[in-house]
Amino acid sequence: MVELFAGKTLLNKEGDLIDPEEALRNKVVGIYFSAGWCPPCRDFTPVLCDFYTKLVEESEPPAQFEIVFISSDKSSDDMVEYYHDMHGDWLALPWTDQYKHELKKRFNITAVPKLVIVKENGDVITDKGRKQIREQGLACFRSWLEVAEVFQNFEAS
Repeated sequence: MVELFAGKTLLNKEGDLIDPEEALRNKVVGIYFSAGWCPPCRDFTPVLCDFYTKLVEESEPPAQFEIVFISSDKSSDDMVEYYHDMHGDWLALPWTDQYKHELKKRFNITAVPKLVIVKENGDVITDKGRKQIREQGLACFRSWLEVAEVFQNFEAS
């Protein structure tokens, strides 16, 4: 993940600048492409909040998982309102960062919402995170970890 967001700065909900290298190290990351104007996004975001809360905030120890919100909102104000009103305590790429366009292209994002699950270096585990969370709940995280470990073992050999 360090590679994917190298040289970038992320935000938390308080507006603090976060170093992605530190925040995303050794984690499975969900890159959440979403927008407040999108009804399916507004429908899925609370489901993702519950998933994240159970996995990261209520688990002991917390799961090695983080979400980075990539906004498709029409303005910075719209993004901030949607992020604060509906999102969990995860991270976001600043609305003004044009890197969001490169990420949309890299992950072939043609519509929102889309939750792409990646391992630390940015390799895709699945581009069907939304569907898997809806169908499998917390169990899908275990399968994402297994895929991430298979990737890691393969690269090490």
